[in-house]
Amino acid sequence: MIELRNIKKSFGKNEVLKDVSVSVNDSDVVVILGPSGSGKTTLLRCINFLEKADSGILKVNRDVINLKNAGKKEIQDIRKRVSFVFQHYNLFANKTAIENVAEGLIVTKKMKKTEAIKIAAEHLEWVGLSDRKDFYPSELSGGQQQRVGIARAVAMDPEVILFDEPTSALDPELVGDILNLIKKVARKGIAMIVVTHEMSFAQEVANKVIFMDGGYVVEEGRPEDIFIHPKEERTRAFLSKIVPLEPMYNI
Repeated sequence: MIELRNIKKSFGKNEVLKDVSVSVNDSDVVVILGPSGSGKTTLLRCINFLEKADSGILKVNRDVINLKNAGKKEIQDIRKRVSFVFQHYNLFANKTAIENVAEGLIVTKKMKKTEAIKIAAEHLEWVGLSDRKDFYPSELSGGQQQRVGIARAVAMDPEVILFDEPTSALDPELVGDILNLIKKVARKGIAMIVVTHEMSFAQEVANKVIFMDGGYVVEEGRPEDIFIHPKEERTRAFLSKIVPLEPMYNI
């Protein structure tokens, strides 16, 4: 279980997270929705210490960490247990696909290179890229690069994976493939927090939906509660601007 309590984060005078609390149980798929600038990505980045929160508590199972005062050892421990899939892939340009997947195992988990390469190869096969393992990011399509990013995240055997708009940089024809792959990750029972604008995915895959706006959690609940019977006017206003879609993806 992962729990966030009273997270606050400002960039100068811009208060991005104003007092956010979120809980994620084992095997949960939590989707975070909201307009641009609502704090969704910043929240994910604070969990994995890509940004340092100004205040707040992170609880991962029995371990409780003060996000503002966390030391290097605590940060490294969280990064062993919490993986991140980026919007723009964030692969090392000078490393092949298999080296990108192995890097975290070697550096963060202190695994021997031979063992890390073996695990990396298995996960590239799992995402359908065994024939591209020796390709560099510049030789891969956007969808293939995101597959490498997902393989890298899953290979760490994390307790939770954070997905930051994992399809927004892709050509529309590739979106369904990546969403299907994320569904495949969900079947592994790994808890996930997914920031996305893909409403069909949120309705079909999530067991909890969180709507954020203005640095706050406005509303949270089951997908059917949020999409069909939202309680808050701000949630209703946001959803009313989205054209209802039939499920588009084979998930």
